[in-house]
Amino acid sequence: MKYIIFILFTVMTNAAAQLMLKQGMMSIGPISFEGANPLVKLLQIVFSPWVFLGLCTFVISMASHLYVLSKVELSFAYPFLSLAYVAVAIFAYFVFREDLNGWRIAGIACICVGTILIAQSGRGHEDRTASIAPDRTQASEIVR
Repeated sequence: MKYIIFILFTVMTNAAAQLMLKQGMMSIGPISFEGANPLVKLLQIVFSPWVFLGLCTFVISMASHLYVLSKVELSFAYPFLSLAYVAVAIFAYFVFREDLNGWRIAGIACICVGTILIAQSGRGHEDRTASIAPDRTQASEIVR
């Protein structure tokens, strides 16, 4: 549980990246490759300010996620990324005035409950891992 701050940082940077990408695509408008070189069009999209900032934020999010994965189990850390759906839905409601109806709220509640259950499953994991590791070391020394 001591890595929860890094996990939440990963979630929030992931959500922020999504919001930046949306803002970037709204500023670009509908994409059409008609009469344009696809590579040039792709470069225009990638290097537009909001899209580029969103992609850079994704890189930060992934770096944070890699750090988290080096410290905790994947089956514990990865489900927390679902909280990015929650953050994006809430921020999109306030920033972009997107719909947040009853079905979406129910889905958000399910995600939150599931994440809480997963977080509870991680309690004490570090203590168990620390107590198991010395036994393995002792056993391998006995075999030698």
